[in-house]
Amino acid sequence: MAALFSAAARSAPEPYDLKANYTKYEYRIAMRDGKRLFTVVYQPKDASKRYPLLMTRTPYSCGPYGEDHYGGWGLVPSEEFYKAGYIVVCQDVRGRNMSEGTFTEMTPHVAQKKSKNDVDESSDMHDSVQWLIDHLPNHNGRVGIWGNSYPGFYSAASIIDSHPAIKAASPQAPIADYYRGDDGYHGGAFMLAHNYGFFTSFKPQENPTSAPQRWGSFSYNSGDAYEYFLKLGNLSSIAKTLGTPGNPYFNDLIEHDSYDAHWKPRSIAPHLNNVRAAVLTVGGWFDAEDLPGPLAIYRSIEARNPGISNQIVMGPWRHGGWFRTAGKSIGMVDFGQKSSEYFMKQILLPFFEQHLRGGSDAKLAEATMFETGSNVWRQYPSWPPAEAKPRKLYLQAGGKLGWQAPTEGAGAGIDSYVSDPAKPVPFIGYAALGMPAEYMVSDQRFASTRPDVLVYQSEVLESDLTVAGPVKARLYVSTTGTDSDFIVKLIDVYPHNRAEEEKGAAPPPDVPPPQLTLNGYQQLVRGEPLRARFRKGLDKPEAVTPGEVMALDIELPDVNHNFRRGHKLMVQVQSSWFPLLDRNPQRFVRIRDARPEDFQPATQQLFHTAAQASALELRVIDAPQ
Repeated sequence: MAALFSAAARSAPEPYDLKANYTKYEYRIAMRDGKRLFTVVYQPKDASKRYPLLMTRTPYSCGPYGEDHYGGWGLVPSEEFYKAGYIVVCQDVRGRNMSEGTFTEMTPHVAQKKSKNDVDESSDMHDSVQWLIDHLPNHNGRVGIWGNSYPGFYSAASIIDSHPAIKAASPQAPIADYYRGDDGYHGGAFMLAHNYGFFTSFKPQENPTSAPQRWGSFSYNSGDAYEYFLKLGNLSSIAKTLGTPGNPYFNDLIEHDSYDAHWKPRSIAPHLNNVRAAVLTVGGWFDAEDLPGPLAIYRSIEARNPGISNQIVMGPWRHGGWFRTAGKSIGMVDFGQKSSEYFMKQILLPFFEQHLRGGSDAKLAEATMFETGSNVWRQYPSWPPAEAKPRKLYLQAGGKLGWQAPTEGAGAGIDSYVSDPAKPVPFIGYAALGMPAEYMVSDQRFASTRPDVLVYQSEVLESDLTVAGPVKARLYVSTTGTDSDFIVKLIDVYPHNRAEEEKGAAPPPDVPPPQLTLNGYQQLVRGEPLRARFRKGLDKPEAVTPGEVMALDIELPDVNHNFRRGHKLMVQVQSSWFPLLDRNPQRFVRIRDARPEDFQPATQQLFHTAAQASALELRVIDAPQ
């Protein structure tokens, strides 16, 4: 055994010696308004060549600080970029860590810059690139930018009216609109578990500061976020646990609980004009934080910048999973391959090599999309693919789900349940803190047996069915409350007689699902809420009239999923998803300050009659006739 171990150790590749091959420099680059942004540069020691620049801009720190302190591994997507030879640049964004100025969450874009004080991420990037081109040695005049999550937002915002030296950009898991569907709110419902966990660590700073960003030190004093948040009560009480006077970023989120003038200027998608770089936007189908962002960024650039190279990649990944994990599985769901390695070596590095170094054509499709279920990569000339045709999947009597519209007359075809805010439906079937990435594919059997969850299920599929593109639900519902949430979940139901070799990955030690095989597994494919007060628009909250039938349009993020022969489709409808979402008291009150007596049970009705046919609209390839 010892001999085998020694042989394996000898065959393992030596870690890349960054310090032996690169020299680290630190600069303070003056912007047009005089504020200086702290910028770290790793320069190849071989001065006989010219290199492209690869830059990331971040609010999370370019540390460790000091020219003798090397870090650098989070500054490139993989060490292959160091080996290929790039001048690697990291910049602390305005007002964070070692950079001067005032930090603004999701910096609004300034379309008309009338003075030197009109600054935004586009102008800061422009000024930084010009300084780098003017002052760094041994570059080839070409600049690329990339970043994941918040740095993904900066990658997208930085290429508006882009500097001509910027030749390539890869916004990865970018936030496009904090309120609408990304980190903050989904369908007007607050993403409680995620934002609370994030803002226990991400706080205002005294600048400049070299103090390292620390994550994960918060103690919930509980093993279950469900019980923790339920005992705290309303959002104002929850906010107080983040310190005195609390975290102002979290407070802003719960204060601005509709799509108001605080949020609208912070949406970057409407401003993605005059992009001159080639763009490769990257996202994960199971990104719990920023799934809609990449799709919105890609679509906006496509519509506003005709003729440029604009491509998108969506893989079977959690948030940032393409460089944080092998991309082979999430929880119990196995994807049959190391998808991250394929992406890094066959897509991302060739993209930057082509556009920054004049390398060979990477031959990337407009849309390179991993098809979950079948576990294969697909290349499409457009997204959604033209061959995916809209079809309606109807919620039917008796808990059935099918392609035929219901024919019941008025007074029939109604299902009901009681939603009680004191006993909300959990979003995952086991005790957990925060927002486990696994929830995006987790088994829904724990929910399907609850009396406050409606379940609709198709017949067994006789052939594979691929759903590719956006999913839209129209529900006809009523409530006895004056406000309520309605959550729609699309689920892949596995057969009960799966062969032994088809079992999924072993559960990770920190995510203990309630069973150890995929027999009968109800895999969440996509889920999304709508807070009924926003049925006429996210900026138009309005009380519900008790008993009045409402048509609710719920937009779910895109999917690319193959429902295999022998599986079933399932749709679940419920009115809470806790503590993924905050609790709706089901009265039209200011939710953050709701009193205990405001949280009241409500009877919900869902209609599936000929005149009020609740359904999901899917884009289907090879739909059944």
